[in-house]
Amino acid sequence: MNIIVIIPAYNEEEAIGKVIAEIPKEWVREIVVVDNRSTDQTAARAAEAGATVVPEPLPAYGRACLRGMAYVQSLKLPPDIIVFVDGDHSDYPEQLPDLVKPILEQNYDMVIGSRALGKRESGSMTPQQVFGNWLATFLMRLLYGVSYTDLGPFRAIKWDKLLALDMQDTTYGWTVEMQLKAAKHRMKTTEVPVKYRKRIGFSKISGTLKGVILAGYKIITTIFKYW
Repeated sequence: MNIIVIIPAYNEEEAIGKVIAEIPKEWVREIVVVDNRSTDQTAARAAEAGATVVPEPLPAYGRACLRGMAYVQSLKLPPDIIVFVDGDHSDYPEQLPDLVKPILEQNYDMVIGSRALGKRESGSMTPQQVFGNWLATFLMRLLYGVSYTDLGPFRAIKWDKLLALDMQDTTYGWTVEMQLKAAKHRMKTTEVPVKYRKRIGFSKISGTLKGVILAGYKIITTIFKYW
């Protein structure tokens, strides 16, 4: 399979090895971990698990994703599909085939792993995360006419379509920017149910009041920015 997985990671030394181990290797060509200025052994653990480690010295989720894309662009052989998954072990990487099959079998351009449609472990998402997802997807449906149920980080997209989106956001608006631009480009998108569990370690966004406020603000302003 000509599929590359990009994992943005910041201080995930306890989780990153598990995430990499659970990715079905027969489905992917390369696993890229973008070390987003970790102060622990994230990079070493990722390399030990067999991933390509790409450093991104400036913090922020979107910036790490962009760095991963830049690495992929430097390869001589481009991939067909990119899969994004978090490095905190909250997603179930073994569900990767569920995300890419609609692209391979039904020619979808992008597939979002929906935690709202899937089975969530109790406590895996905070009430503010659940409400924030509902509000964001409601506004996208109202303003853009697209029926997403989640802004889930576990997602798959054709590489050429991802490049066409000209992604710009460097922080918390990355996922919503991708979904909004896909809608504006009239890409063929769908969602599949995915499971979700409590993450390993401390959340850098939902774990702090500042993170929640900044993420919420950025997501809402991004929705109106592209309207």
